[in-house]
Amino acid sequence: MKILIVEDETKLAQILQQGLKENGYIADWVGDGATGLEMALSGSYDAVILDVMLPAMDGFEVLSRIRKTRSTLPVMMLTARTNVDDRVRGLDFGADDYLSKPFDFKELLARLRAVTRRPQVEIRSKLTVADLELDSKSHEVRRGGKLIDLTPKEFGILEYLLSRKGLVLTRAMIMDHVWPSDSDYNGGSNLVEVYVNFLRKKIDQGQSVKLIQTIRGAGYMIQDHP
Repeated sequence: MKILIVEDETKLAQILQQGLKENGYIADWVGDGATGLEMALSGSYDAVILDVMLPAMDGFEVLSRIRKTRSTLPVMMLTARTNVDDRVRGLDFGADDYLSKPFDFKELLARLRAVTRRPQVEIRSKLTVADLELDSKSHEVRRGGKLIDLTPKEFGILEYLLSRKGLVLTRAMIMDHVWPSDSDYNGGSNLVEVYVNFLRKKIDQGQSVKLIQTIRGAGYMIQDHP
């Protein structure tokens, strides 16, 4: 699962980013509201952790604009403000949750899990193609009922392919979704190809039907009837 952190306190943002990564998330961080809005609307993120006090555009305005086009994107707001009126305002603007600073990281994780398993994202918790099933909540992948052990990057690629089943995804699209935006990736690298090959060996081993297709000159696709 890919999380966007929009927070202008550098130290806090870095702690959040590292903590999320250690708990199996992919986490990107930006420090101003305008950039945060642009990234949130890109369709690359499964949830947003959004500070209220931001340069360029405050969190309430960012949230309001997100809700105009991405009404179901889970958004958790963070703020140093503790009065009831601010919390009510955030919820009225469409926040899924509201957490006051300082907070316990374990509580943030619990709340993040809660907002990302609500009905609007529950639909996507289990993704299937042929006899392959991926469970986004448990991070389990099975083919023909057999459990397959995947690395976080392999899981992320498979989850992205399954969520866009039947569509061709370019290497750049996969890179943008699965790797953090601050990655040292060079567009000319074969990193995505290497990981796709690792993934193929695990999910297609001993199988007559190969699920991930290479579309020459375009990218990769997964569909029900390869």
